[in-house]
Amino acid sequence: MQPALTLYHYWRSSCSWRVRWALALKGLPYESVAVNLLKSEQRSDEYLALNPTGQVPMLKVGDRTVSESMAIIEWLEETYPYEPLLPKDPWDKALVREVTMMVVAGMQPLQNLKVTRFYSEDQKQRDSWSQHFIEEGFHALEKKLAPYSGPYAFGHQLTLADIAIVPQVYNALRVHVEMRRFPRMEAIYSNCLKTDYCDKAAPHRQPDAQP
Repeated sequence: MQPALTLYHYWRSSCSWRVRWALALKGLPYESVAVNLLKSEQRSDEYLALNPTGQVPMLKVGDRTVSESMAIIEWLEETYPYEPLLPKDPWDKALVREVTMMVVAGMQPLQNLKVTRFYSEDQKQRDSWSQHFIEEGFHALEKKLAPYSGPYAFGHQLTLADIAIVPQVYNALRVHVEMRRFPRMEAIYSNCLKTDYCDKAAPHRQPDAQP
């Protein structure tokens, strides 16, 4: 019997989108609990008791919890191996993980709310900070993915790399990155959003989404 899944997430969180997308792709139902980062609900005593990092997303599986989007998705991959997000070939798998980590470790953490708020109280300066690191990362990704063609990062198979890239492009658009400079990233974003599972998991589809 499948244990009950509860996802604590924020509608506009790129890390949350990754997990929602993986859950949708694998057809796994879950209870949705919105955690409003702008209202600091992630710092509440109740939430910190479940997740001491005070971050989203967090997946509750029965009476156990796991946070960090990549740890959650790896658990989903191993527990529900259908609709796999990683290739079988070890080398191809390593390349997918490499591109994924370029985003989730090298780019996205620098745009976290707690980082940008520490950097500056001025929103324009925060956006400029985010633009710099996104553009730096996208230049590298464009070169890394140049040998591949098809609708997705590594051709015609959706992988974990796409699940990392698409929310990052969404963040790039929010801080006014000129995406025409990054045609591969722009194409991956557009192609993925046309799929039902990506669209279902997208920020604007969430019950707590704001205009």
